[in-house]
Order: sequence, then C-alpha cells, then structure tokens
Amino acid sequence: MSGARPKRVVVIDDSPTQCAWWRSLLCSRYGSGVSVETYVDPQVAVAALGPDIHLMLLDWEMPGLDGMAILERARGSGVNLKRIIIASARPANELHQVFDRTGCLAVIEKNEPEQHAACLMILDSIMKR
Repeated sequence: MSGARPKRVVVIDDSPTQCAWWRSLLCSRYGSGVSVETYVDPQVAVAALGPDIHLMLLDWEMPGLDGMAILERARGSGVNLKRIIIASARPANELHQVFDRTGCLAVIEKNEPEQHAACLMILDSIMKR
C-alpha cells in the first residue's frame, strides 16, 4: 500500500469512549491504510463532511443533531450513503424501520455481540474497496 493515500474514515459519536474504541479497532485492523477522524460534537462533524469520505460510522442518538439529521447533511455534502454505518443502542429492528429507506450501508445495535461480528465483516469488505 506504499504511496497510496489512506482511506478517510469519519466517526461521529457523542461518546468519547465509543470514538476511542472505533479509532483503536480501525487503526489496529487496517493500520496505515486508514486515516481515522473522530468527532464527539456533531456540529463540528458537519463541517468535515465531504465526498472523499471512504467510510462513516454514525451514532443515531446525539444531542443537538441526531444521526438522521447528520445523514441528510452528509447526503447534501456528497457522501456516498452506501459508505455510512449507523450505530445505536436501540434494538436492530427499530433501526431497520427508521433507516431502511435511507440507502445507508448498514445499521448495527452497539450492544449486540452478533452484530459486532457482522459489522467486522462489513468493515473488512468496504475497506478492501
């Protein structure tokens, strides 16, 4: 991967702990092939949105701007919705009801171990592209 620009990954989650967890996972799994930006303030994150985002991990429930509002702003900023994973503590069936028509890549329930395994498979697939 020498000479190749790292893939830009943006994590938007109001929990610093969750942002640190995503950063650690992504950097350990994909090394120098990824550049991870984390945002705990959704308002600041909106300014960083753009079509060069390879992958965006987005928390649904945040104060100020929720995940749906940021998803709409991402769309308006040229982010490919098939590169956005929505994460939430809410049950997966509720997430699917809300986000199925948005065109996002996936929705995951943060507290469900089986969904973590599926998320890793999705991450591996998207990071190879």
